[in-house]
Amino acid sequence: MGHHHDIIRSNNPELQKEENKIDRRQFLNKTSLGLGALALGSLFNPTSLGATAQKSSLAPMSGGLADIPHFAPKAKKVVFLFQSGGPSQFETFDYKPRLNEMFGKELPDSVRQGQRLTGMSASQSSLPIAPSIYKFDQYGESRAWVSELLPHTAKVVDDLCFIKSMFTEQINHDPAITFMQTGHQLAGRPSIGSWLSYGLGSINQDLPTFIVLVSNNSGGQPLYARLWGNGFLPTEHQGVQFRSGKDPVLYLNNPENYDHEDRGRMLEYLKQINQLQNSAYGDPEVDARISQYEMAYRMQTSVPEVTDLTDEPDEVFEMYGKDSRTPGTYAANCLLARKLLEKDVRFVQLYHRGWDQHTFLPGGIQANCQKTDQPTAALITDLKRRGLLEDTLVIWGGEFGRTVYSQGKLTKTNYGRDHHPKCFTIWMAGAGVKSGISYGATDDFSYNVTENPVHVHDFHATLLHLMGIDHERLTYKSQGRRFRLTDVHGHVVNDILS
Repeated sequence: MGHHHDIIRSNNPELQKEENKIDRRQFLNKTSLGLGALALGSLFNPTSLGATAQKSSLAPMSGGLADIPHFAPKAKKVVFLFQSGGPSQFETFDYKPRLNEMFGKELPDSVRQGQRLTGMSASQSSLPIAPSIYKFDQYGESRAWVSELLPHTAKVVDDLCFIKSMFTEQINHDPAITFMQTGHQLAGRPSIGSWLSYGLGSINQDLPTFIVLVSNNSGGQPLYARLWGNGFLPTEHQGVQFRSGKDPVLYLNNPENYDHEDRGRMLEYLKQINQLQNSAYGDPEVDARISQYEMAYRMQTSVPEVTDLTDEPDEVFEMYGKDSRTPGTYAANCLLARKLLEKDVRFVQLYHRGWDQHTFLPGGIQANCQKTDQPTAALITDLKRRGLLEDTLVIWGGEFGRTVYSQGKLTKTNYGRDHHPKCFTIWMAGAGVKSGISYGATDDFSYNVTENPVHVHDFHATLLHLMGIDHERLTYKSQGRRFRLTDVHGHVVNDILS
């Protein structure tokens, strides 16, 4: 190793010069930045001094900011079941029986109030009211209204907190999804999981703080890695996507004829180069790079273990549904999410596309509910019976709702619905939120919020509050100003907190 180290120095005189310049400032700089090296060294030689130091100093949490949490958190982990495309509130949870008497009638101007339409329905000569063709009933002690499309969710309503008065400012998919995930309509801001990783750090040592699972072959609007990006935060806070197949994380496995010991030696040399570069240039991203290499090395063991579902008993697969045996499905990802939460992953983000039903909505939404209803309810049940719901916050919802009027031709059995940002329904469950309640209300057309409006910024402020964070105090300075997830807005929705 010494011979290779000499080669590194002899071929790089600038780095050699920096390495040789050991005054007090350089010594403190090198030794403080070398803590990451001690951690990396312990991976290769667990009996070394570095490993002993690391083991003795391990805390339940690593990373994060010194002053966070700001107060005692109700939740330690989050799983966000994001239904991309805008699920229709009319066919799921926002029951509007009076619409049955108004089939085909024009949406009153007094309801629309000149609100913006998308380019897809702005040219329609008529905006005919389309009642849902699906039956609703009340369930549980909470008597929550649920569509017949969601029989499994209906069984767990007493664990859920419905928010029926959500609204957003964005009417098209990309800015609306970006807004829901980052608090801003334009790309480039950190996502929710990245903010939590930055502020709170990790509560496990062998898996990323923020993991993303995307359903395979679900169709619909495209998703981009920037939705789980770190924005201007250090890169170790970006979400890590786990894929189905033999390589859950790209570039994690060793190349052919390249073993674990080879990888260890390579990372040791790479660590030396990065440390010298850090001394020369003081770039904080070098620390992030060292941290990511350390995590990747540990993940070579932890990822295959956690993504292997074969040890799950048959009754678990039966609970999540037959699709749970097929890697990459929404059902399999819900089951994997439970395993990740068991391993103390801080933030797990699921994306399921296909909810964008502008035409042929009844067939499309029925197919989506068949894929998602049972595993969603199973996740709630599974977390609850394992005691994980006590410190885990579960969120279900999309980027906006759908219109009461039909987009395209309306018949008794078929219709479509356009995007509607003015009101939609999400639900939350688990740590810190009241169970078995419905919060907020919409008018008879589910077109406007009539009671307790909840903006996306309010939703973010509440989520951070549940994690022990004052949303106004979690900031990051970039390009001369301080940014936060809630921008300059947001109020905690105290009425839904337990």
